[in-house]
Amino acid sequence: MIGPSSSARELPGAIRVVSAASTHVGHVRATNEDSFLDAAPIYLVADGMGGHNAGEVASAIAVEEFEKLTLGPPVTIEQLGDALRSAARRIGEVGGGGMLSAGTTVALVATMVIDDIAYWVVLNLGDSRVYRLSDEIFEQVSVDHSVVQELMDRGEITPQEALRHPHRHMVTRALGGGPDSEPDYWLIPAEIGDRILICSDGLSGEVDDATIERLLRSPASVEIVCDDLVELALAAGGHDNVTVVVLEAAASTPGTDRAGDGAAEQPGELVEIDEDTLPRPIPGSAAS
Repeated sequence: MIGPSSSARELPGAIRVVSAASTHVGHVRATNEDSFLDAAPIYLVADGMGGHNAGEVASAIAVEEFEKLTLGPPVTIEQLGDALRSAARRIGEVGGGGMLSAGTTVALVATMVIDDIAYWVVLNLGDSRVYRLSDEIFEQVSVDHSVVQELMDRGEITPQEALRHPHRHMVTRALGGGPDSEPDYWLIPAEIGDRILICSDGLSGEVDDATIERLLRSPASVEIVCDDLVELALAAGGHDNVTVVVLEAAASTPGTDRAGDGAAEQPGELVEIDEDTLPRPIPGSAAS
């Protein structure tokens, strides 16, 4: 088991982002093809796919490309797209197709300041997920790019049937895993008290949303929440690699000097959000 890692970053409006991450190979898989990035201002989970070690390589490439953005000036939305395309090119060179072909999901959250407003910027490809807890709202922000999600959207199967469907692990979009690698984007204003979870399907496939919400609402630190989520996935069977990153928008320490911490206004156009990619309330939660 790797983790938890942790980091912190200041944003305007007296917001301090704290984070932690943890990953585990699980009880069934021989290798861990998940990779994660926990380095302000970018937080990412990538779940690799492909024969031999191709999946592990693909997810690592995704992390490498986005990690470069954490070393320079404040990140823009355009740079996120550039990193995605660069990763796709590199992943496309791995294996050369067939059983050796490589691909990876990407679920990413970046903290960004646009017009003096702090945002969670969410990017998603595949079925790794981003959840948000904000006051009474608990929602899955990302929309799975998967066969079972499309079946549910058409009303052909229920969410309960999706959990047991033989094609539940088949994704319809991935980075480097086929022709469709167009991500969905969301921009959500960050508020003190928000908690964001980024996870591979090794968590969401083992632990139900109600339990995830309960842990995110607990007063425990993000490090403890990370560990508890991973342990629950393992206790439920650990059939897949499991990786989680948890962010929290906490109140800044009074008198903290944020000069030079990368919180200056960041250029970038607001991304138009399609209706079918709006955050989805969790059935039975306060938001639904």
